[in-house]
Amino acid sequence: MSLSWMAPPKSVSRLRRTRPLVAGLVGLAVSVVVAAPLAGQQIPLSEATVAEINDAFDAGTLTAERLVEMYLARIDAYDQQGPALNTVLWLNELALERARELDAERRRSGPRSPLHGIPVVLKDNVDTSDMPTTAGSILLEGSIPPDDAFLVQKLRDAGAIILAKVNMSEFASGATMSSVGGWIRNPHSLDHSPSGSSGGTGSAIAATLAQLGIGTDTGGSVRGPSTANGIAGLKPTLGLVSRDGIIPLALSFDTGGPMARSVHDVAAMLNVIAGVDPADEATSAAQGRIEDDYTTFLDPDALNGARIGVARQFMGGDPEVDWVIDAGLGHMQAAGATLVDVTFDEWLVNAKSDWYTTIRWPEFRQQIPAYLATTAPEYPKTLADLIERSQEILASTDDGGRPNPVRWALFEEEDASGEVTDFEYVTMRDHGLQLVRDHVMGVMERHDLDAIVYPTAGTRPDRVGQDVAPWDAPPSATNFANLTGFPDLIVPAGFTTDGLPVGISFFGPAFSEPVLFGLGFAFEQRTRARRDPVTTPPLPGEGVRR
Repeated sequence: MSLSWMAPPKSVSRLRRTRPLVAGLVGLAVSVVVAAPLAGQQIPLSEATVAEINDAFDAGTLTAERLVEMYLARIDAYDQQGPALNTVLWLNELALERARELDAERRRSGPRSPLHGIPVVLKDNVDTSDMPTTAGSILLEGSIPPDDAFLVQKLRDAGAIILAKVNMSEFASGATMSSVGGWIRNPHSLDHSPSGSSGGTGSAIAATLAQLGIGTDTGGSVRGPSTANGIAGLKPTLGLVSRDGIIPLALSFDTGGPMARSVHDVAAMLNVIAGVDPADEATSAAQGRIEDDYTTFLDPDALNGARIGVARQFMGGDPEVDWVIDAGLGHMQAAGATLVDVTFDEWLVNAKSDWYTTIRWPEFRQQIPAYLATTAPEYPKTLADLIERSQEILASTDDGGRPNPVRWALFEEEDASGEVTDFEYVTMRDHGLQLVRDHVMGVMERHDLDAIVYPTAGTRPDRVGQDVAPWDAPPSATNFANLTGFPDLIVPAGFTTDGLPVGISFFGPAFSEPVLFGLGFAFEQRTRARRDPVTTPPLPGEGVRR
């Protein structure tokens, strides 16, 4: 069977193939930025929040065009050159033109929202009608969706600029690489993984290649990259953000999620992407439960009087990670929080990974054909087709693709996992998931908790190419949020002695995002643990002047 691919539209370029174009764009960007006057308060681009950028827009010291130019300069300097983070797969060549249009609109009628003129990168499993969506797979290379994902349309309607599609673990699972783009690098340490599956989003946001990013989370795929790259990220309550136009991994667990360098920006992005969507029945649960403005809950004193559960059973795998978490807990107590040690029943902790795959694998097998049906005729239409075509690609291809044996071997396990009508799946879906929700809520209610905290990853990031946790690593708590559908907010907590980030999770009941934002923001403001990666320093003249 031969493979044929659709060419990307003229509005998008495969980044590694367009060095002259990108270099020309960013050459203009650097000249404009350096020539700009630097009087007044100068905020590093990496530290400026959406609110501070809007202050600069209002003051006339910044335009969307110039903001995009600065980000293009950083993409040129750090993504394929310099540390070669390898995050950007598809660059929107019309981003500058769109920025100019939005600047003119702002002058004419004011901003559409706080995201007006703000550059965003999207994980490559989120549909865009003007750029390829491939799930990082050469098996879908060049595939152009028929329309935007629901959350992408909401971003565009809010005036956000889609800057690029970024690399990911292929089909949102397996190693932190894709057959389209290869390995992704962690900007804090190029030898270490950015975690997956939203590793490209995490690395790009940490390296300040865009202001905001979208990841997806089925078993920890927003939260792992958030902690590994030292940024903030949210796995929202299931149903708060529509999955329409997101390539499915398992719809019982899938959700899109905002990722940014600050809790403020995560909340600002959730304001736009949250919403009820008739195309995603899960969002009906969010009716009447979506806040008008999540940033109003960012209270620096929110820890004072809060009751926080501490899940220490997910510690013990890395003494430096444990020290950072313990130091963070000390900050919570000093801010007035009451800490209560909590324990999840050991039988559930030991069983939850198997319970997760009992749902996850058969759902991918059953659900991926519905998405593949939206692609052009030459693309695979079933999981069996994906397996058959993957077995024909045994070496690198002329256009830079390469085999992905780890993910492609997982295809076969998913295909052999059974049907969604099998009693094992039905029992877990109808009874097991409710049991997990009841157990988690029982722990929270027994201790009258506002949230439970735990290290998002109990050990520091793996090395590139070794995405396997050590045998003595503690169990991860991350998929509790997927099994329950509950929200989980990640905030940078500190660093190990080798400069690797550590993140802390604030986990709460369904639709408790306002509470989690308050607690996470208070922790962030007290600790101020985020740092710029050593491999991607500020460029000359770069900054936001208010």
